[in-house]
Amino acid sequence: MTPLSPKTPGWLDWYRNPSTPAFRLPPGTVDAHCHVFGPQADFPFAPERKYTPCDGGKEELFALRDHLGVARNVIVQATCHGADNSAMVDAVRAAGNRARGIATVRPDISEGELLELDAAGVRGVRFNFVRRLVDTSPEDDLHTIAKKVAPLGWHVVLYFESVDLPELEGFFGSLPVPLVVDHMGRPDVTQPVDGPQFTRFLRFVDGNDVWVKVSCPERLSVTGPAALDGERHAYTDVVPFGRRVVEEFPDRVLWGTDWPHPNLTGHMPDDGLLVDHLPQVAVTAEQRHKLLVANPMGLYWPGESV
Repeated sequence: MTPLSPKTPGWLDWYRNPSTPAFRLPPGTVDAHCHVFGPQADFPFAPERKYTPCDGGKEELFALRDHLGVARNVIVQATCHGADNSAMVDAVRAAGNRARGIATVRPDISEGELLELDAAGVRGVRFNFVRRLVDTSPEDDLHTIAKKVAPLGWHVVLYFESVDLPELEGFFGSLPVPLVVDHMGRPDVTQPVDGPQFTRFLRFVDGNDVWVKVSCPERLSVTGPAALDGERHAYTDVVPFGRRVVEEFPDRVLWGTDWPHPNLTGHMPDDGLLVDHLPQVAVTAEQRHKLLVANPMGLYWPGESV
């Protein structure tokens, strides 16, 4: 048996006893961005990974789902597993019809392998452009992948930082599939919400077939306060950005917990308090229903009722 690798020094484990949210999620809520890490003994991490996390498997994810009042999950392949989607697919299958998956694949993947993933519940692939997490993939390879998954009706999930959008948006716009952007394109929240950087992102969304995840305020915040110690008005510096996206694109926004919160360094948020952040961003019942239920159901479970 291969010995288990120790966690990356300073790694923050996920919050073990999340509070019960004061905000009650609407029936049918979808957590459209979460991950599984291993467990490493069953699903080894990729040799080329940039970090080694704690274990955070399907049992813990499903326990959090039920504790928060979430109905379904979209499980996004974690970069620590590379292109071996075994842990993610195992979790999606274990959830029955209560989960969908987003895979990481290589350009030489076969049609048969894609069909197997589709049958398991995978509905998209992720392209990661955050340089500290992955070695940048050649755009030709990513275009090849997008063309292969387009006939399945899949989409591409994009993870990038807002400062890099000017050099990437031409490539993004050339992809023959819908796009889903993680974490609002990671804006610099010290800049004005109506400043040139975020305005460029909004125009990119407006001009293309793009969905946006209004997620990860804990990853974007500079001044907080953190979602800890009962703080139900956390990350106030991120709120204007989330509200702007929800207001401009009410039918194309999604939300997710990002559990188990990979690569956080400052603090690990209480997931119950992250749910309590939602009413700050989606301020009306209609906005919240679209963000949490109608939009993700239409994208991942089209034609199905809650």
